[in-house]
Amino acid sequence: MSTMPHETISTHIAVALLAGLSGALSASLAAQSPESAASPAPTHPVLDSVSGNPAADNIVPGTGFLGRSLGFDEDSGLRVGGLWLADTNGLLSGGEVPGAWSFNSMLLLGVNVDAERLLNLRGASFAVQFMQVDTQPTNAQAGSVQGYNSLDASAGTVMDRSQLYQAWYSQDLCDDKVHVRVGKQVPTYDFANVSRPVSASDVLLMIPAVTGLLYTPIYDFPSMLGPIGGYYNSVYGVSVGVETTDHSYVRVGIYDGNLADGVQTGVTGPTFNQYTYSIAEVGLDWVLDAEYPGEFGIGAWYQTGALEVTTATGDVVSQDGTGGVYFFGGQRVWSNGERDDGRSAHEQSISAFVQYGINNSTTMLMTQSVGGGLTGFGLVPSRPRDSAGVGASLAWLNPNIFDRSSELMFQCYYQFHITDGVFFQPALTYIPTPGASPRVNDSLAISFRLTTLF
Repeated sequence: MSTMPHETISTHIAVALLAGLSGALSASLAAQSPESAASPAPTHPVLDSVSGNPAADNIVPGTGFLGRSLGFDEDSGLRVGGLWLADTNGLLSGGEVPGAWSFNSMLLLGVNVDAERLLNLRGASFAVQFMQVDTQPTNAQAGSVQGYNSLDASAGTVMDRSQLYQAWYSQDLCDDKVHVRVGKQVPTYDFANVSRPVSASDVLLMIPAVTGLLYTPIYDFPSMLGPIGGYYNSVYGVSVGVETTDHSYVRVGIYDGNLADGVQTGVTGPTFNQYTYSIAEVGLDWVLDAEYPGEFGIGAWYQTGALEVTTATGDVVSQDGTGGVYFFGGQRVWSNGERDDGRSAHEQSISAFVQYGINNSTTMLMTQSVGGGLTGFGLVPSRPRDSAGVGASLAWLNPNIFDRSSELMFQCYYQFHITDGVFFQPALTYIPTPGASPRVNDSLAISFRLTTLF
């Protein structure tokens, strides 16, 4: 894996961030001009909000705008899309490196093939995705074990990495009630995905994204961090999902588990040995009082193989396999109930989410975690596609590794919808007990993230 100096990455990403934001603002102003007002509405849905890291919880990247621009319409059977995330982060106080600034960027390009349209293979599809990641040690600078910035998963190093992110074949069976996916994939899309939109039988009731928080616990439960594949270490394996009813499901997955042994599975081929990661989840969704959708999921996982960790005193703690359980839920808790333009059921609404996980590990970073938060949609009348949220995550740290017993983290954000597929999001994070060291003062960090979907 190659690296480049911090200054090179910082300059490159900072210029790209400013250029991208400038272009997005120009597009937004153009969209509000009289000429654009007379233009026809887009044929694809306009996104109301997105998660803080779509690469971790969306299996199909972007909006498909890139493919449409290349001439692949919705009936072609080919979808080409992608996303670009870039952010700037500053430690306002505290942390391991007080006053430090960092810059991160991630580009994802993907092609999805509808094999039923192109090859007459009923229920079949293929996907290939390429990822470029350039990150700096944002979380390490703050002394955060959980990770207040989900783009940085580098364990305190500078990263410049190109990789095949996903490459899978999917097959729908039994009248599309059974879904099988085989190949290189991202398990955090299918399992413990608290930020995935809450759907309902009436599409107007859908919660577009349960939260847009930037911190890692949303996309990778602290009690599961390490073994489970996700951003950016995807893994080879097979997943099966069954829609047991219109409002319930069962999913199971078996994957290459060498990530738990420190292997960077995102840049390696499939390995079949003693390390295997298995997970199962059941869930359901509902609508209360005809306008308050919600969802709940519960799951269990098990990692096989010999696991070990070296303590601060140099001792080696070993364990043969480990496992855990988790649950999550989301619920709309308030709405103004308006349907002014037919685009959205509720121009203004608030949703809540909760998550909890625990494991029996003596070698993982964290042993237990609990979190939750609130998300508001369209709360500013003149900004119907904006969202805002707050969240908190508490993780119990492994006493074999850390001196502190736990790490608590708070984050709030406001997500501006600039134009279709473009969002700008400032966030403020406070970590009163950074877990990396008891000598680290409480951390206060600010982040600015630009999300571009195309």
